[in-house]
Formats: sequence, structure tokens, C-alpha cells
Amino acid sequence: MTLTEENYIKTIYQLGKYGTLTVSTNSIAEAIETKASSVTDMVKKLAEKGYVNYKRYQGATLTSKGKKIAADVVRKHRLWEVFLVEKLNFSWDEVHDIAEQLEHIKSEKLINELDKLLDYPTHDPHGDPIPDKSGDIKKSDKVLLFSLTENAKGVCVGVKDTSSAFLKYLDKHKIALGSEISVVSREDFDDSMVIKINGTEMSISQTVANNLFVIEE
Repeated sequence: MTLTEENYIKTIYQLGKYGTLTVSTNSIAEAIETKASSVTDMVKKLAEKGYVNYKRYQGATLTSKGKKIAADVVRKHRLWEVFLVEKLNFSWDEVHDIAEQLEHIKSEKLINELDKLLDYPTHDPHGDPIPDKSGDIKKSDKVLLFSLTENAKGVCVGVKDTSSAFLKYLDKHKIALGSEISVVSREDFDDSMVIKINGTEMSISQTVANNLFVIEE
């Protein structure tokens, strides 16, 4: 399997809620930043190899074989992110691009030893779940901060936007995984929110609130 094929399967896996939903070729094209026609050609190729099920005008779903490969790639990616942050002192906004390269390493023994070294983490530095070596993912009851009502409280457990710019924004305002967040008020005009975090009140936009995952207390 080529790196490009692995990237396509991983993208379908992530867009399709870990392989459970059908993903349109347009969605894949947008995520990979390529033409829809190129996606269609690749998806047909992957279908011929038994990695995806493809229906014209509907999209693609992963076969059991495709899900296993995708889960393995995602597992490697997220384990490497944990390693880079915990063992090499990278910040969480620096690790994605490096992990994109490391995720294609084929050695199963290396990845299992890496998992053991890190004490079998269940989530990466951004709060995303790490599949175990069987491909299973631990589910959580996380919701977007934007869905909380006034006076509700939650603990930050993940981010939807993992871009470097957003992660640097969070660092600037001292918002991190494990931070306790209280919703003080909401603004009807633009859906911005006033929250209390680390004992300090601050205003955040709808965009920020829609990119922070919390578990409500």
C-alpha cells in the first residue's frame, strides 16, 4: 500500500466517524485538497483492492480491512504525538506534521513498544482517542463548549481544530486539556460567550466555543 492510499483511507476513516459513516468524494477532496475527479479515481482503485465500498453519487465507506489499516495509521500518528510532547518536549502545535511522516512506519513491534513506553495512553495531546492495537476506541461523552448553557461547567478534554494557529491561541489564553470552564453568559447578537477559566473571566467567539470539547460536570 502506498502512502497516498494510506492517507486516503485514514481520511475516510476520520471523516466517517471512525469508519461508521459514508463519506462523499467532495468531502474527501476538500480534506486532502485535491480535485473530486482525482478522489473518485483513487476511491475506485481502493474499492478494487477491497479497502472501501464505493457507490456512485453516494460516496465511500471502509471495509473491515480498510478500517483496520486506517485505525493502525491513526494509532501510530497519535502515539507519536504523545511521544513528541511527553518525551521530547515538543508543544502540541508542533507535532502534527512530524507525526504525519512517522505514521507510515511499518514496524508493528516498534509501535507496540512505543505504546508500552508511554504506558498505553488513550488520548493524544489534543484529546483525540487513540485506537488500541485491535483498532478499538474508547468512547467519551464529550460535547462542544458551545452547547453548554449559562452557569454550566465542564472540563476541557479536546480540540476540534488542531491547527497551529488555534493551539497557539489556546496557549496564549492558558486554555489546556484539563482546564475547568464555567459559562458565565452568552451574547445573543453573535453567539459569543463569557467564560471563567483558571479564575479569570474572558470572552470567546462562537468559533472558539465550537472548537473546544468538554465533558460537562
